[in-house]
Amino acid sequence: MIRQLAHLNFVTDNLSQIVDFYVNKLGMKVKFTLNHAHGQPFGYYFECGNSTFLEFFDQKMASQVWGGMIKELTVGTRYKHFCLEVTGLEEYCRLLKSRGLEVSDITMGMDHSRQAWISDPDGNRIELMEYGASSLQLTGVQDNS
Repeated sequence: MIRQLAHLNFVTDNLSQIVDFYVNKLGMKVKFTLNHAHGQPFGYYFECGNSTFLEFFDQKMASQVWGGMIKELTVGTRYKHFCLEVTGLEEYCRLLKSRGLEVSDITMGMDHSRQAWISDPDGNRIELMEYGASSLQLTGVQDNS
């Protein structure tokens, strides 16, 4: 069942400026990063308290990792999805399907958290995420082995 808002996701073409703004100007802390295959961070998770985050990804590197088109980013085009932290992900997905919703398969994300995806009637993507013992949202430690 839904526990809380987990994160808001944005893409950017100015990751270094985003990091500077949120860390050096607003005083937020980076909980963890996701790294591209060549080791360069392309995703930053900024702590907002109670295991909630603002999540920013470099658009070009994210498209290399997950696919998708690179688009000109203008005001209003940087927002990508929001995520709800849930408990009992399988049971919740079954419930949603019984209510007529299309739900993706449950997969393990790069952040070591289990996830599934749905969309609202306007097509807004919603990630459903269940944290586990090795979830980076809880540990802040990325195992690159």
